[in-house]
Amino acid sequence: MAGNDLDDLSSRELHDRAVRLAVHRLDLRFLWRLMRALPAAEAASGRLSEAETDVTRVAGELSDLIGARGGYLADELRPFYLEYLREHGQGERGPEPD
Repeated sequence: MAGNDLDDLSSRELHDRAVRLAVHRLDLRFLWRLMRALPAAEAASGRLSEAETDVTRVAGELSDLIGARGGYLADELRPFYLEYLREHGQGERGPEPD
């Protein structure tokens, strides 16, 4: 489908295609941007309670990420943390990030 043909699709079709592509490509940046845009889109459409629910849901997901620092999750995620810190020049006992 050519780029201009996308304009002919419904918003739902665009959503489905974009999300399917992002999942296929493991494009977390797009999915994160979409999650961040949801509350504003809800509010702009006059659905303030849904916007609040979206914010609460995102906050819950972030809480899970932050809570992953202890217990069995921390141990399972240890290689992930090590790789990230090493990729960003933190070394074995490098400086703490600001």
